[in-house]
Amino acid sequence: MASLHERADALALLSAEARRARAGSGRLLLFRGPTGTGRSALVRASIRHGADHGMQVLSVSCSPEESGEPLAAVGRLLCPAAGCVPDDDRATDPGHRRHADRLWRLLCSRAAGSPLLLAVDDVHLADPASRRWLVDAARRLARLPVLMVVTERVQYDVTPPAPGFSHGLAPSLVRVHTCGPLGRPAAEAMVRSVFGPDTDPAWTDGCVTASAGNPLLLRALLDDLRVVAPDGGRPESALPETCADLYPGAFVAAVTWWLDSAGQETAAVARTLAEVKGCAGRADERDVPGRECLLAAVTGSGPARVLGWATAMTRLGLLRPDPVQGDLRFAHPLLRDAVLDGWSHERREAVHRAAADFRYRRGDRAEEVAGHLLRTGPVGLPRSAGTLLDAAAEATRAGRTGDAADYLRGALDEPLTPGRRAGVLVELATLESVSEPSGGIPRLAEALRLQELPRERVPTAVALGTALTRRGESGAALDVLRGLDGVREDPVLATTVLAASALFTERGGGGLHGTVGAALRAACGTGGGPPSPTLQVMLLRYEAAAGLVPAEEALRMLRRLTTRVEDPLHAPYLYGAAASVAQWADALDWADRLAAAGLAGHRVSPLHPAHDLLLRVRVDTAAARGDFARVLAYAGEDGSAAAGGLRARAVLALVATNRLDEARRLAEGVVGCGDSEDGRETSFRYARGVLRAASGDRHGALADFLDCGPGGPGSDPVGPAIMPWRSAAAEVQWALERPREALALADEEYRLAAVWGTPRVVGRALRVLGEVTGGRRGLALTEQAVELLRGTSSGPAATIGPEPAPGPEPALELELAPALLAHGRLLTAAGHPRRARPLLREASVIAERLGATRLLTLAQDALRVGGARTGSAPLTGEASLTGSERRVAALAAAGRTNAEISALLHVARRTVETHLTSTYRKLGIQRRADLAGAMHAPGAGGTVHRGAGDGERQALTAMPDDTR
Repeated sequence: MASLHERADALALLSAEARRARAGSGRLLLFRGPTGTGRSALVRASIRHGADHGMQVLSVSCSPEESGEPLAAVGRLLCPAAGCVPDDDRATDPGHRRHADRLWRLLCSRAAGSPLLLAVDDVHLADPASRRWLVDAARRLARLPVLMVVTERVQYDVTPPAPGFSHGLAPSLVRVHTCGPLGRPAAEAMVRSVFGPDTDPAWTDGCVTASAGNPLLLRALLDDLRVVAPDGGRPESALPETCADLYPGAFVAAVTWWLDSAGQETAAVARTLAEVKGCAGRADERDVPGRECLLAAVTGSGPARVLGWATAMTRLGLLRPDPVQGDLRFAHPLLRDAVLDGWSHERREAVHRAAADFRYRRGDRAEEVAGHLLRTGPVGLPRSAGTLLDAAAEATRAGRTGDAADYLRGALDEPLTPGRRAGVLVELATLESVSEPSGGIPRLAEALRLQELPRERVPTAVALGTALTRRGESGAALDVLRGLDGVREDPVLATTVLAASALFTERGGGGLHGTVGAALRAACGTGGGPPSPTLQVMLLRYEAAAGLVPAEEALRMLRRLTTRVEDPLHAPYLYGAAASVAQWADALDWADRLAAAGLAGHRVSPLHPAHDLLLRVRVDTAAARGDFARVLAYAGEDGSAAAGGLRARAVLALVATNRLDEARRLAEGVVGCGDSEDGRETSFRYARGVLRAASGDRHGALADFLDCGPGGPGSDPVGPAIMPWRSAAAEVQWALERPREALALADEEYRLAAVWGTPRVVGRALRVLGEVTGGRRGLALTEQAVELLRGTSSGPAATIGPEPAPGPEPALELELAPALLAHGRLLTAAGHPRRARPLLREASVIAERLGATRLLTLAQDALRVGGARTGSAPLTGEASLTGSERRVAALAAAGRTNAEISALLHVARRTVETHLTSTYRKLGIQRRADLAGAMHAPGAGGTVHRGAGDGERQALTAMPDDTR
C-alpha cells in the first residue's frame, strides 16, 4: 500500500471503513475516476488490507463479455466455484428474483462467520442485474459486518454516460473517493525511481508530459523506455517522439486501452483531433456565435459534448493549447502518435476529406482547405483544383514557395482543362527552378505540348529554353524556339523569340558575330516600319559589350529608346539590356532603377532569360560602388538566376576583402557542382583568374584571363567596361617579366577604353598602362589616371523614361585607390618617397572606408617600403581626425565660413580648405552640411553650439584638451 503514489487519503478512508465493517456496521466504499488513474490498484490494496486484518475477502473483476448473462458478476463474486443459476431456475424464474434472494442469503451466511470484504472492480462493466443487486445490497449493509469496495470508471466522454453506480443511493450509505492523475512531484519521482536521481530534467518533463501524469500511461511508458533507453535521462539523449522508437509497445497498448474504454465515439474524436491539427479551434473562437466546431462536424458528434470532452481532457493534462497557434493539441508528440497508432490510412484520408468539405462550406481561407486536400489524395471535384490553386497564390504572395509548389502538385492530380493544366505546369516549374536552376524541364515540355495558341506557347518555350540553357544546353534551347509555329506572322512574338534567342546564344558562348547577332542587325535594319525599341536596345548592348560605341552615345540612345511604350512581352528584355548598358556607362542610379522596374514592376519570372540579366545588373552596380557586403548578400540570396555570374561577383568581393579561403571554396564549388555552364562562363573565369593571381598562381591566372578573350571559349570580344581581362592579364604578364606581352595587352585595353570613354574605365586602363610602361612615361600615365578618376563625377549621366537627368554620378573610388597606389609605388621607385606618401595614405583611407582589406594591406606595405611609419590608428571616421582637422571641422559644423575660421585660428584660408577636404574624406561625407551629423555621431568629442557672440569659444571648448 505504501508504494501507491499520492493515494494516502484513499488508503486512510479504506482503513477507517474496514474498521467500521469489522465492528458490525457495513457500508459501500466507491473509488471512481478516469481510466488509468489507479482504481484497480486500490482494489488490490483493499484485498491485501482485508486479508491482513482477518476479514473474509471475496473479489470479482467485471468484464463486458459477461454483461449478457444476468447476475453473472454477483454469482462469480459469492460462489465462484459452484454454478450461479440452477438449470430449473432458468425457465421458472424469468425475473431472477429467487436467484437474487438466494445470493443475498448466501452473503448473509458468509458474513455471519466473520467480517466480510467484497471487492468489485469495474462495476460499470457488470451486467445490469448485477448492478441492481449490488445497489440493493448497499442499502442493507448497515447492520452487517460487510465492507463493499467498488470501483467505477467516471470520465467525460463524447457519448452521454448512463447513471452512475451510486445514483439513487443516500449519501449516508456510500463513501466516495475520486481518483485523478498524479501530481508532478509524484510523477517525477516515478521517473527517477526508474532512471536514477540524476535523470535529466528535460527527460523527466517529457515523460510526465507524454503521460499527463496518468499512472497507467506513465508506467507503460517507463516500461518501454527501460528497454529502448536504459540510460535515459542522459544529456545527450532525447525522449522519442514516435511510437516506432518504443519497444515492446506497452505505451501504445495502454493508450489504446484508454481509448477503447472511452468508447468508439470518443476514440474517433480523439483520433480526429490527433490527425487534424487545429480542428478543436482556438479558445477565443469557441464561443463565437455561429462558429461551428470543425471537430464535431467531421466526427458527426454533438458540438457541446465534443467541447466538453476537450475541456475535460485539458484539465487532465492530455490536451493543452499550442503556445503559438492557441488551438488544442495533444500534450506531447509521442502521445499524439500513440493515439493515431493503428488508425488506417483510408480512415485518415476520409477525415481530411470531410474537414476540407466543411471548411470549404464555412468559407475558410484557401490554404486551410488545401492543407486537408493534400492529405486526401485526388478528390476529383473541380472545386478542389480551384482551392489548391488559390492556396498556391496565397503562399506565393507570402513568400512560401515550398508550400505553393506542394499545392500546385496537388492541383495537377485533380481534373483540369488542358489550358489550365499547362498554366499550372509552368507555374510549378518556375517555383521548382528556385531551388534547382535547371529544374522543371519535363513540366515545361508537357505544358508546351498542351498549349495551342502561339501567344501561349512562346512564353512557355522561352521558359523551357531558359531552363535548358542553365543546364548548358543552349543549342537545345534554340531548337525549342525554332520549332514554334505561327511566330513570324506576329511581330510581337517574333521580336520576343529573337530577343530570347540572343540571350540564350550569349549564355552559350555565342554573341554579336553569330547568327543571332546578324539577325538582330537585320531586324533593326529592315525598312518595313520602325524597328522595335527592344531589338535596338539589345543590339546596342551587344555593340557596347564589344566596345564599338562610346558610352555617351549609348546613353543618348537609351534615353530615346526607353521612352517608348513596349508590349509587356518585350519589357523585361528592354529593361535588362538597358540596365546593362547604363551600368557599364557608370550611370549606376539609372541602372538600379531600370533593374528594379524590370524585376518588380513587370514581375519577371525566374525562368525568364532577362531575370538573369537584371540580377547581374543589380549586383554589378553594388560592385562598382565598392559595396562588397551587398554583393555578397545578393549572391547569397535564394535564387537560381545567373548562378555563375553571381558567384563570380561573390568571388571578386571575397578577394577584395582578403577572404581568400572562402573565395577558393566558392570557386571550387562552382567547378565541382557539375554545372558546366557556370564553370565555363566568362565572368567566372575572370573571377577565378583574380583569385589565382591573389593566391600567387600567376600562370593559372594568366590562362583564365586569356580564356576571356576572343581566342578563348567565348567567340566575342569583351570590352573593358564589362570585364578588364586585358588589364588583368597585362599585370600578370608584367609580374612574370614579360614586358612586351604586358605592354601590348595594356595598350589594347587603353585603346578600347578610350572609345568607350567613361572615366572609370579609362582611368583603370591608364593606371595599368602606366604600371607596365614604367619610367617617366609611366608616372605621367598613372598621374593622369589619378586626376581623371578624381574627376569622375563629370562623367555621363542618363534618365529613365521622361524623368529629368539625376545629375552627375558620384565618384567611384574603387578605381581611384589602385591608381593612387600605382602612382605612389612608381614615385617611390623613382626616388620620391615623400611625394608618394600622401597618395598612399589616401589610398589607404579609401580602402579602409570601402572595406577593401586586400587593397589596404598593399597600400600599407607600399608605405612601409617608402619609409613611412604605419600604426594601428584608424584611417577613417572621427577618431582618425588630427587635432587641427578636429578644430576646423568643429567651427565649420557650428556654421563658421572658411574666412571666419581662418581669422579665428590665425591660419591661411588654404590651410582651412585642406583640413576640410581631408576631414570630408575621413568622415565619408561630401557636403559641409553633413559635418554636424558626422561630428555628433556616437564617439564624437563633444557637441558644438553656436551662441550669440561666443560661438568660437564654445566650439573650441567643446574639443578635447589635446586638440585645442
